[in-house]
Amino acid sequence: MIQTRGERTFVVFSAIVMAILTLAAFLPFILILIASFTDESALIRNGYSFFPEKLSLDAYVYMYSTVSIFIRAYGVSFFVTIVGTVVSTLITAMLAYPMARRDFKPHNVLAFIVFFTMLFSGGVVPSYMMWTKFFHIKDTIWALIVPNYLMSGFNVLLVRNYFKNNVPVDLIESSQMDGASEFKTFFKIMLPLSIPVLATIGLFTTLLYWNDWINALYYITEPKYYGIQNLLIQLLNNIQFLKSSQASSMLGSGAVELPSTAVRMAMAIVGILPILILLPFLQKYLTKGVVMGAVKG
Repeated sequence: MIQTRGERTFVVFSAIVMAILTLAAFLPFILILIASFTDESALIRNGYSFFPEKLSLDAYVYMYSTVSIFIRAYGVSFFVTIVGTVVSTLITAMLAYPMARRDFKPHNVLAFIVFFTMLFSGGVVPSYMMWTKFFHIKDTIWALIVPNYLMSGFNVLLVRNYFKNNVPVDLIESSQMDGASEFKTFFKIMLPLSIPVLATIGLFTTLLYWNDWINALYYITEPKYYGIQNLLIQLLNNIQFLKSSQASSMLGSGAVELPSTAVRMAMAIVGILPILILLPFLQKYLTKGVVMGAVKG
């Protein structure tokens, strides 16, 4: 198809605008990366800059001194993120499947119950009492997986709408005529045809689990269960304590030379790096899954 001059102008203009917006989105990350390699004294004296006065690896040297703790925290975060994402995506799809089936009579009632959870919640104190006194998950790895993120009403409705609008009913009926059970229909037909929306909610859930620090704050007192986010918070608190005037008077002037500002930036890089690596592989499914799943059904 031959484009007109106006269409070509619009395409070029759109590409320029998108390039500018993309650069604007990356500039903060680039600034954080440069700040993490900036000398602490220069950072305090001149502030954040794309052209630092003096470069330094002090922040990463400090983090390297606790590398064994970082490896353990990364292991906890990866385990929690992978297990939580897989289980959450599976049970979300399994709940959305009967809600998308019009021959399942209570499907509207089930949809109302799911939607109701998006409007109201029991609150922090009742949730804490339930998980600790009845399910006894405090100071266990499951405290980082089960509360808050294992099920999302928004994700359930997103998958339900995708099932209703993009998987033909005739395909389900034909599989039943061939003698397929509901489980076989779900795993052999529904899931393979729903990769875009499953990848989308999987990405949402992955971000929630990876960035989560609330569950550990509420339910974890054992440092061995700290994920990378909670470890970063703990290290920052330790640095702030060492840089306090009282700690400085006890430990000497060397305490004030800790690269706290640069360490914050280095920790931000460490925390976000796995997500930046994962995102390009799922990006092609993101828009398709949200648009198709958000259509009212």
